[in-house]
Amino acid sequence: MITVMKFGGTSVGDGKRIKNVAKIVSDRFNRGNGDNHQDHNHIVVVTSAMTQITNSLIDISKEALDVRDIARVNSFIQDVRDRHHLAILEAIENPEIQEETRIVIENTLEQLEKVLLGVTYLGELTPKSKDFILSFGERLCAPILGGAIKDNGNKSICLTGREAGIITDNNFGCAKVTDLRIKGTITPLLELGVIPVVTGFIAGTKEEEITTLGRGGSDYSAALVGAGLEADMVEIWTDVSGVLSADPRTVKNVKKIPKMSYLEAMELAYFGAKVLHPRTVEPVMEKGIPLKIKNTFEPENEGTLINGDIEPSDRPIKAITTIRDVILINIFGGGMVGVSGTAARIFNALGRSNANVILITQGSSETNISIVIYDGELEAIKCVRELKKEFDGCHLIKDVSFDKEVCVVSAVGSDMKGSKGIAGDLFTAVAESGANIKMIAQGSSETNISFVIGEKDLENCLKKLHKTFIEDVN
Repeated sequence: MITVMKFGGTSVGDGKRIKNVAKIVSDRFNRGNGDNHQDHNHIVVVTSAMTQITNSLIDISKEALDVRDIARVNSFIQDVRDRHHLAILEAIENPEIQEETRIVIENTLEQLEKVLLGVTYLGELTPKSKDFILSFGERLCAPILGGAIKDNGNKSICLTGREAGIITDNNFGCAKVTDLRIKGTITPLLELGVIPVVTGFIAGTKEEEITTLGRGGSDYSAALVGAGLEADMVEIWTDVSGVLSADPRTVKNVKKIPKMSYLEAMELAYFGAKVLHPRTVEPVMEKGIPLKIKNTFEPENEGTLINGDIEPSDRPIKAITTIRDVILINIFGGGMVGVSGTAARIFNALGRSNANVILITQGSSETNISIVIYDGELEAIKCVRELKKEFDGCHLIKDVSFDKEVCVVSAVGSDMKGSKGIAGDLFTAVAESGANIKMIAQGSSETNISFVIGEKDLENCLKKLHKTFIEDVN
């Protein structure tokens, strides 16, 4: 039985939590029968950075570039050193393992200090350098977790994502995986009874340059490791006991979803559910590997199981989720009617600016195209404005408007497919909440209905939808 266990930033937030994670891992590893390690459960651990470390690395890299204050860099390194040394003392009891881990941390911090000073002196921060800097969060956490596992009497080794066999292109910041060489790297270690601790979020090119997989990429790393090993299970350990029917910070009486399909999980992750990274599901879905969402602080809770089965439910809608901080772009123009290539030119402009388009709709009259992108993508807005100017001479586009006071709401559930009247009931409930729908989109899978409303109406809308379709349904 090969299990990949990924632990997020809150799970490894400090030394005490790292010690707790090491106990969970060791207990699972030792659950097999007999003294021979061949009888043990084979475990691979994927870890995030300690809480807020990645954010602080982003901040200090900007400061090193903009402020160029060497004293500030030295102060930052000392703060990070103090925090990780304290974590060593809290997570590991054996003095020899403590010292062994401390040496690894010091060597790693020395590398970090050199690259930050380099940015400060040169006044230059390339995407490649930024990925290298951001990699240090996981590279500092993994040795401490590995040491804590050793402290429990088990063998462990730390590997970066690249050393584990995750190979990517050189699109620094959000690299694309090109090859998985994980089985050849990790399987021999498992056969020796070793528990590998792999850094999430980071990978590397075939030239061994460090790359990152995008924010939240540790979940994705775990799925890639699981797929590469053809594991029996991938577990994402976080601070909630599975996937919930809505955001508990906004909606009361949320329910845990015991089981869901891969497709439902992908839709939820893409449309704002924070418990899972959107790209996590695809690698395990391709291999048919079950995925579990577990709570590090309630390890006995079964959590949520995600697999290929679609179980009938009394609730066609399983969860309501939302994406905030988005921009709705409306492009108007009667001149677009019947003119081929207009939409292509619009989307090419968005593509050139690397805008991430969340939703698209076009009226059958072809006089309007609505697009939702993440807020802050000013290059995308600039591109559309420039495109309007380009079309001004031929009168294809009359106007481009922007609305930043909006959010996307999505209702997800496999049983919506074939459920007559579900869309009508959904939009009736939205109207009863007082919200006005600005845009609607539904995929051909019929697993998700998404719409855009004003941000001021969000809380009432979520509460009404959750009560109508989840709380009041047995």
